[in-house]
Amino acid sequence: MITKIRKAVFWASLALGMSLLANQAAAAEFPELTTDLCIICHKAQPAAVEANGGKHKTSVSCLDCHVGHPPSVRDNIPACSNCHEGAPHFQLEGCLTCHTDPHTPLNITLTGNLTAPCLTCHTEQIAQLKEHPSHHTTMACTECHSERHGRIPDCMECHSPHSAEMTTTDCVTCHQVHMPLVVTYPENTPSKSCAACHDGVYNDLEASTAKHHDLLCAACHHAEHKMIPTCQDCHGSPHPAGLMTRFPSCGDCHGGPHNLIK
Repeated sequence: MITKIRKAVFWASLALGMSLLANQAAAAEFPELTTDLCIICHKAQPAAVEANGGKHKTSVSCLDCHVGHPPSVRDNIPACSNCHEGAPHFQLEGCLTCHTDPHTPLNITLTGNLTAPCLTCHTEQIAQLKEHPSHHTTMACTECHSERHGRIPDCMECHSPHSAEMTTTDCVTCHQVHMPLVVTYPENTPSKSCAACHDGVYNDLEASTAKHHDLLCAACHHAEHKMIPTCQDCHGSPHPAGLMTRFPSCGDCHGGPHNLIK
């Protein structure tokens, strides 16, 4: 009986010892993962995250997304929805269609005529296009913002400038891109910008020797495009009421505002 007990104790001790050795061997074979260990093999991905990782650089580490490593963990490639959910944009399907590399999520390549995916973030711009229809309203977002996300094209890629000196900065001074027909401008806007469309009155004003010659177009046509002032806005009522009754229009005597008769 004692012999049997001794044998049982021996085999139990042997099994326990082998188990401890196996656990030690497993620990030696699969050390605790750290980002430094990941970088030994995966050099390209950390470099991409460092260069253009956005919040994937500042807010997460390798192990926040890739929990474990094969073979101990078979599937360590997470779904985007594991972290990105709740906001309308994150409800879109096919994240990798635009965000082709999760290590550089803000390097977004755009192909085809896209508008729907843009709607979830760029709500203000879409509202402007709908509320103030123009040719821009009929276009897909990616017809202008092509190739990559965040690209702002020069206006002159499609539009002829009002004058040779104009740049895109000059264009957007008057024309808001998503509602270009709502034209507003500062009072120091060069008259040459107006002359692109209003060349007749501009030429009259340039040839005139009256005081209006020295004024910028926007000095009279201020606040908004197509605003037509009255002479009284600046000049008040300089003549007796009887004269104004007989000649109700200032132009009856003074000619047009752009080619005044002295």
